[in-house]
Amino acid sequence: MTVRTTVTLDEDVAAALDEVRASESIGVSEAVNLLARQGAAARRAATRDRVPFRQRTASIGLRVDVTNIGEVLDVLDEDDRSR
Repeated sequence: MTVRTTVTLDEDVAAALDEVRASESIGVSEAVNLLARQGAAARRAATRDRVPFRQRTASIGLRVDVTNIGEVLDVLDEDDRSR
């Protein structure tokens, strides 16, 4: 599948594109595809190596029924004032 579109490149991206075109002796479309594939591969590699997020909790000594958020906020405000 071939898709044709018009894009506006920032100066640094255009410079990188020109470097690839010169060093590889390829056209604009080939260079854009090459750089896009390299960027996509780098992104996949970065997300693959990411450590999963783990939420850490700690007891603050309060037992609160959280079904009524107003009461929860009142209890937390009282706790802040007592510290």
